[in-house]
Amino acid sequence: MAVRTDLLQGTLDLLILKTLAHGANHGLGIARRVEQVTRGTFRVKPGSLFPALHRLEESGWLASEWGESETHRKAKYYRLTKGGQRQLRTRTATWERIALAITAALESTS
Repeated sequence: MAVRTDLLQGTLDLLILKTLAHGANHGLGIARRVEQVTRGTFRVKPGSLFPALHRLEESGWLASEWGESETHRKAKYYRLTKGGQRQLRTRTATWERIALAITAALESTS
């Protein structure tokens, strides 16, 4: 059973960008995908997701348009822009450096 974990500052943005690297999606679809790929460790609540989507769109990293969801409801679909693709590469590299540093610290015997 996975432990529910609060997302670190900036981690949600990275997970959203990575999710949208696979194609456009609406808010609920993004939240479901994040939970799926993290094996239930991260559950994204609307109160966190939608402000993050808005912030990423304002930054120029996402674009959006209205469409119809699988349940035939009106939904806003988000996709990565070229700037969002660059940001994903930058944030991924940063996260990898952080993860290596934390792993090294945890494995340290002194």
